[in-house]
Amino acid sequence: MKNVLLKSSLGLAMAFASTQLLAGGFAINEQSISSMGTGYAGHSSSAEDATTVSGNPAGMARLKREQVTLGAAAIYAKTDIDHSKATLGGSNDGDMVPTIGLPMGYYVKPLNDKWAVGLGLYVPFGLATDYERGFAGRYWANKSVVKVLTFQPTVSYAFNDKVSIGIGPTLNRLDGELTSRTINGANPVSGGDGQVKLKGDDTAVGFKAGLLVQATERTRLGVTYQSKVDYTVKGDTTVRNLRPSPALPAFNFKSDASLDLNTPESVDLSFTHVLNDRWTLYGGSTWTRWSRVQALTIDNTGSRTAAALGLNEISEDQHWHDTWAHAVGAAYKLNAQWTLRTGLSVDQSPTNNVDRSPRIPTGDRRVFSVGAGYSPTNDLTLDVAYAYLKEESVDVNLASPSKGAYSGTYHSSAHTFGGSMTYRF
Repeated sequence: MKNVLLKSSLGLAMAFASTQLLAGGFAINEQSISSMGTGYAGHSSSAEDATTVSGNPAGMARLKREQVTLGAAAIYAKTDIDHSKATLGGSNDGDMVPTIGLPMGYYVKPLNDKWAVGLGLYVPFGLATDYERGFAGRYWANKSVVKVLTFQPTVSYAFNDKVSIGIGPTLNRLDGELTSRTINGANPVSGGDGQVKLKGDDTAVGFKAGLLVQATERTRLGVTYQSKVDYTVKGDTTVRNLRPSPALPAFNFKSDASLDLNTPESVDLSFTHVLNDRWTLYGGSTWTRWSRVQALTIDNTGSRTAAALGLNEISEDQHWHDTWAHAVGAAYKLNAQWTLRTGLSVDQSPTNNVDRSPRIPTGDRRVFSVGAGYSPTNDLTLDVAYAYLKEESVDVNLASPSKGAYSGTYHSSAHTFGGSMTYRF
């Protein structure tokens, strides 16, 4: 019984942490439709609209008019599973990720030639996976829903027409629900599975700061720093129909749980270069200090049931590594109303082959994007973008006395569509 509960609860805890932290898998980059069109190259140096609140707060000082940007993106993902094996049988349909909608909204108001203030509301992280009933890897992953919503009030100051800075706190709300199945000890092959569900939430504070430098008449450099954010996810673990051995009846219970998560800091460096009246080039790199995540621990010290089972504290090594993401892009001004964009980016995953699970079967990824901006008047701009994401094929190969063995090769891709409207007052 202890082994079953330990493996099930710990597996959910690890998935909760990983889905929040995973840069190369389920982190959400779709926070600006105009930047999405260039593959997020120049994300911290472009400062083209109010979405610079998220991209680089220092860019607000470059916006000379009060403006608001509202938008949304939709992600449609597809996964195929090959060479699957499971000691306890089951299906491998794949396509476990439903279509996800991501809203965003920004507001910037210049106060004078030096100061500007702004607000941002966006989704930096999110995950939704839901495998079919009877999935072969159901003891490792069944259903996952994790959402993070960030609110960012920001201020920016321009020292002169070449250098500006910006900073603002980030107020982050995390909500998550994760489930997996447990083996029926009396009938392990043909059914009667139990279920473990972990549900929790937390609100945590971080900050984002940026520097923007007009290095030459045509070249602009930007750097954005995202701080570490400390979460203490508090919630409960619910167990239903648990029967670890034929000698025991099935039973249910509920216990409190908490998990400390530290999202590491990141630094984005980028440039924007106006080549001529038609062409603008973008490039950038983002470094994330995922090596902070070496182990994750779930705390059950407030639960009598956990204490009786010897599960007051459960820890597991992760051994993640720092990652780099790189992007290049270009924009072509077709005429006074239309701007066309394209970009290419590559993004590393911080995980390793040993710890990869079917809940987050992700690897390094490549993204190709195109976009367009249409300005029928000086007050209004409409942006649209499309991105195609292709992940490297990765293997999942797991085995446990309480969950059996499961392995498979995952081939994942995603299509993202986005649109936004910027209105200047």
